[in-house]
Amino acid sequence: MAQGQQIMCSISSCHYWKAGNHCDANAIMVTADSFAASAPDTIDAPQASTLSATPTKRCEETCCKTFVPKGSGKERMDNVIRS
Repeated sequence: MAQGQQIMCSISSCHYWKAGNHCDANAIMVTADSFAASAPDTIDAPQASTLSATPTKRCEETCCKTFVPKGSGKERMDNVIRS
């Protein structure tokens, strides 16, 4: 993340969520819902530069692909870590 950049997230059930509604992931991937629904959980921010762009027309058609449920045991599956 760029110095001083903040990623805000209100999904408190996510492994990367921290107090104050901050995302504590070292990298995130935001994509189209249609792509996220078809891509495996292992496709995340580290692979983003190798993927095709996924244009949408509205914010309601987007999602954070980096979401990992707290306590799920999948925290290291996507190669994203907590900052």
